[in-house]
This record gives sequence, structure tokens and C-alpha cells, in this order.
Amino acid sequence: MAKLAIIAHGGAGADPLKKSNIEKAIQKGSSLLESDACAVDAAVEACVILENDPAFNAGTGSVTRLDGSVLVDASIHVNDGRLGFVASMPETPNPIRVAEALLDEEINGLGGTGAREWADQRGILRSAVTPRPPGKTTSGDTVGVIAMDSEGVMVTATSTGGCSDQPAGRIGDVPLPGCGFWVESGVAVAATGIGEAITREMLSHRVHGWITRDGMPMGHAFEKVIKTRFDESTDVGLIGMTSDGSCVARANTNMPWASWNSDGIRG
Repeated sequence: MAKLAIIAHGGAGADPLKKSNIEKAIQKGSSLLESDACAVDAAVEACVILENDPAFNAGTGSVTRLDGSVLVDASIHVNDGRLGFVASMPETPNPIRVAEALLDEEINGLGGTGAREWADQRGILRSAVTPRPPGKTTSGDTVGVIAMDSEGVMVTATSTGGCSDQPAGRIGDVPLPGCGFWVESGVAVAATGIGEAITREMLSHRVHGWITRDGMPMGHAFEKVIKTRFDESTDVGLIGMTSDGSCVARANTNMPWASWNSDGIRG
């Protein structure tokens, strides 16, 4: 039986005091894992806790675009190859649930009003999302979760409200496979920070390759990519998990995060 494990972040550049908020999501996810829930359920429900927390730029705490709209992105990836992602969805407080619903569909991703209409057909909650008040519309504080269940299934789940002061159609790294997330061959990675910089580097897939192909320890891979591929002024962070239940987090700025595994190790 595989070790149970879960790790979550609250965004590169976010207030480190939000670690206590992250711990609530970890508590939910770990409780589900200990109750023999699958990794998908644990990752999604932990992500929903964070989407429902207005302290984060995801779901209910999402920022506004240049036109005043509130549009959300999310993704989920399972180590059996299934994935689902949504981008620029309106009126969706929990986009991770829409991404999850795509896991067993022929299509992988949806965007905009089409994604919202598809979610309506499946009874996934539609609700107006109230943007953050003025002065709190940053692009940080996005969220991500990685979970592993007793069967060794590993899952990444990420969610964001996008970036303030950007066009309504802007898409960052969160819904893009290999950029904001990747899980395969016993290694799972999720990124956070400046979406354009992360996307240009195909960050999650790049470090995943260093670990699985080149045998580089995860912590070293994270530190190397942050130091060599990004300017110091570009906020970037990573969380990861290996099939032995080890969890790692690195960032070049504040990044609240927390983890748990069935050996009793917490981060």
C-alpha cells in the first residue's frame, strides 16, 4: 500500500501568514485520504476549500480583468494520463469541479462561456463571483494541491482567478498542461507565480524531466530551475511529490504551503 500524502500552496508572493488557511485544506484532504477516499476526491475537495476562501486569488477571491469581469481557470491531472482544464470561465466559484468533470470526457479542456454552459448542463454551481475589493487585486495567492492515495494514484489540482489589469481573454499557466502542472512516472509538480514566465519555460514539465529522466533530487531541481531560469524579480514557486510520499516546496519569494503524509510528517 502506498503512503498517503498531500501538499498545497497559496501562491508565490502571497502573505506567509496564510499558511493557516492552507492547513485547513490539508486537514480536509488528509481526512479524506485516511477515510480511503481516492486522490482525485482529496485533491479536489482540498482545492475547493481554498477556492471558497476569499484570501486567495481563486474561485470566490478572484481578481478582476481590465473590463471588470471575473474569470477563473483550473486544472486537474491524474498519473494515469487523464486530465481536465478550464480557462476564462465566468460565474464559477469552483472551477476545479468543472475540470474534474472533464476527466472522463473525450475532450480535455473548455473555455469561456462555452465552458460555463457545459457546466450548467451538468448541474455544476453557477454563481456570480464578487471580486476582491480595491487594493487587493494582485495576481498572487493562486492555489494548488497534490495528493496521493493508498493505491499510489497521484493527482494535481490547481485553480486561479487569473491576473488583474489584464485582458479578459488572458490565459496563464494554470490550465496549460506542462506549464502549471504535470504528474507522471511517480512524480507530481505544480507551479505558481507569474504565469507568462512559467508558461514560456514549460516549468512543471521541465523540472519533471530533470527529476525523472536525469535523476535529479526534487529539491535540487526546484532550486536550480528557480535560480537559473528566472529573474529574481519574477515571483515563482513550486510544490511537488514523489511516489514515496515525500513532499517538497521551493520559491524565490513568500509562498505559504503545508503538507502531510501518513508517516506523520508535516511541512
